[in-house]
Amino acid sequence: MTLLSDQADAVRALVESADPGAVWAVGGPDGPYSGSDGADDVLDVGGLTAVLALWPAVGTLVDEGALSLHTPLAAYGDGAAAGTPAGTTAHQLLTQPGGTAALTRLVEHLSGSTLAELAAVRVWSPLGMTRTRLADGTLRAPLADLALFLRNLLHPSGPSGPGGSGGPAGPRAPADRGDASGPAPLTRAWTAESLRIRTGELTPARGLLWHPAPHGVWTHHAPADPGPAVWISPRHHRWAVLLPAAHSPLRTTFREAVFTSDA
Repeated sequence: MTLLSDQADAVRALVESADPGAVWAVGGPDGPYSGSDGADDVLDVGGLTAVLALWPAVGTLVDEGALSLHTPLAAYGDGAAAGTPAGTTAHQLLTQPGGTAALTRLVEHLSGSTLAELAAVRVWSPLGMTRTRLADGTLRAPLADLALFLRNLLHPSGPSGPGGSGGPAGPRAPADRGDASGPAPLTRAWTAESLRIRTGELTPARGLLWHPAPHGVWTHHAPADPGPAVWISPRHHRWAVLLPAAHSPLRTTFREAVFTSDA
């Protein structure tokens, strides 16, 4: 659903009033509708590493059959289960706080690659995110690359990943995004499985590294405030990203302004 002109103006006025230094964008499957200037400036988005690198990397392993979310990590070898309680599963790491370090070790153990290498080959390069880099523990990307990632979540590929149900767990070669038949890094099945409640009646409710928000919206944000946040709403066919520059309640008011007028 395209952002209406007056709504886009209202979102812009809100950000400029509450946090003039914030970087933001709102868009849909076809790309951004509105946003701040400097879309090609490379920014520190380290607070989004889990959702921009780790979450899609896990998805590629699940899609190719190299990882089952409910299988105890010990089944994949001692290195896969290092530092976790007996019986821990990838599903638990994806739905509980504090699981990203162990999940990163698991992904690197299964793939034989660093998370930076795996995400670059399997996710960022196929999506055209050519300026996104994870180096020295910090993820950096321009707003334009974040838009490429988020728009893909609204029209991912079919249910089967390029590796099929078997295949090796090593990095895949980049797909040619100019070829409509080329594989996309995020499948419809993985996205759908992630954007639903996976914690039963436990609170807080969680998906797979995504958290439910009001009005059919899902979010992932840095634990510290101010910190970057992204939102995705298949119901609205809309995504949003916000990188605040100051402490303020902007994160909540921004989400409400973007998603509630046609909720």
